[in-house]
Amino acid sequence: MTRLFALFFALVLILAGPAPAQQQVFIQIEAQPSLVQAQKSLRDYAERFRDLNGFALRSGWFGIALGPYPEEEATTILRNLRAARLIPRDSYIAREGEFRAQFWPDGATRLPRVDLPEARQNDPQDTAPDLLEPTEPRETLREARQSEAQLSREDREEIQRALAWAGVYEGAIDAAFGPGTRNAMSRWQELQAFPATGVLTTRQRRALLDAYNAVLDGLTLARVEDQAAGIAMTLPTGIVAFDRYEAPFAHYETSDGALADPEARVLLISQTGNRSTLSGLYDVLQTLDIVPLSGSRDLRADSFTITGQDARRTTYIEAKLTDGVIKGFALVWPTGDEARRARLLGIMQASFTRLDGVLDATAGLKAAARIDLLAGLEIRQPTRTRSGFFIDPRGWVMTTTEAVDGCARVTIDGASEAEIEAIDANIGIAILRPSEPLAPSRIAALAKESPRLRADVAVAGYSYGGALGAPSVTFGTLADLTGLGGEPEIKRLALTALESDAGGPVLSDSGAVLGVLLPKTSGDRVLPDDVNFAASPETLRNLLAQAGITPDEASGGPALPPETLRRQAAGMTVLVSCWG
Repeated sequence: MTRLFALFFALVLILAGPAPAQQQVFIQIEAQPSLVQAQKSLRDYAERFRDLNGFALRSGWFGIALGPYPEEEATTILRNLRAARLIPRDSYIAREGEFRAQFWPDGATRLPRVDLPEARQNDPQDTAPDLLEPTEPRETLREARQSEAQLSREDREEIQRALAWAGVYEGAIDAAFGPGTRNAMSRWQELQAFPATGVLTTRQRRALLDAYNAVLDGLTLARVEDQAAGIAMTLPTGIVAFDRYEAPFAHYETSDGALADPEARVLLISQTGNRSTLSGLYDVLQTLDIVPLSGSRDLRADSFTITGQDARRTTYIEAKLTDGVIKGFALVWPTGDEARRARLLGIMQASFTRLDGVLDATAGLKAAARIDLLAGLEIRQPTRTRSGFFIDPRGWVMTTTEAVDGCARVTIDGASEAEIEAIDANIGIAILRPSEPLAPSRIAALAKESPRLRADVAVAGYSYGGALGAPSVTFGTLADLTGLGGEPEIKRLALTALESDAGGPVLSDSGAVLGVLLPKTSGDRVLPDDVNFAASPETLRNLLAQAGITPDEASGGPALPPETLRRQAAGMTVLVSCWG
């Protein structure tokens, strides 16, 4: 309700018009390379917003902005509109001085107007439109070649990078203006409605570079030297600021007042170690919530890179082992802002410098410890956890379909990836096949004989989702040989099990498997806590036969001591985790 109210407030401000204030600002929501494209976007936005403006930008592009508003109100409006996904996530606060001529709406008088054509017209004597610094002397093609000849190697490389960023150049960044670069310049000129000469004038180069660098607006890039971590690099100080040390990380979190998604953060990595330490760090980082599961991974002898991306965030991590010290960094950035992220990442990589010193291994030890945190970062948690048990020597597992329904990824005991091999949707049981063979310490043996009514039974399962590190065993009795509706393939149990126990083995007092504990579902009825159900051994055999598995079998025998039964159950029972 609070969010809806805030959004309503933001929209009221937009529809009602700006309130009087001393300092007025705009919310720039988009920039387009041509007037025609900008006008098309403006017509689309006009269906949703009233305070819509179109401005020529100093870069030669055309900006679309909401406003003007008092600065404090603009900040609230920006945050709420971005949260509601009504405007792009990289929208930002812009001041009137950043704009030139206003071309939308018709009759606007906030800034000096210039009559703009529908498209830029070619001028054989001057390739710069009037909107680009009209007071500068015009430059002929010959003069453009002369000014280009004065460029340094770094200048020429930057122009190639900007052309590549604009999507018109795919060659090497080598400062050589050969046929590939000339063709890219011509293509860029065509897209901007300039004469395609293949030689950029001084003003065209500035327009290209301004557009290339405009994506960095608001980041406030600055070199930061972290002496404690022994790392220096360029960071977006307008977005993140130093927060704390928790070895092996120096945390730079979204700074107070930054108009940025809270997903934005930087970690500096600094610790002593060897190749084993590096490999361990590589594995541990992938358990963190800030590192999405999807993306590339590359572990080498003395370095690694990790890229993870989902709908929420994109994370890049790199680290290298040199002279017994591991150093690197992680950039976490909101997904959907790829242009800025890619530029920022390149700058950070190029500026990364190793200084003397390494982060104290005890840094942050006084911080409050939580089992779901690692060095101040949340460990990724599964969507749900259930139980299962080994049913053959390869490590295949029996569980419930509810344990694996809708999962992007399934693991056995938190580490081994698994796929669904066979399923009985009617009863709700499934067989999982691990991606790599496992070596179970114990395999389930199905009971040969039907159990007697009121017989003692036990259920093994990870009752608390793996928090205890081992399965629990719950004791009870066999209350009925059928389900509540007389279903012969279901047995009713009198015992109190927890949600995560579902999928675990139901054992006789001699250790034979009598079935699989099913999830406690009863439609709209609420059943007593001690009423649970299990799939029968016959149902298990049918599904195992479909998967080509002949199960071990156990004849009735003497009752085992509770502790012995617990050990046997623990050897066959596994934690089944659903991710994503």
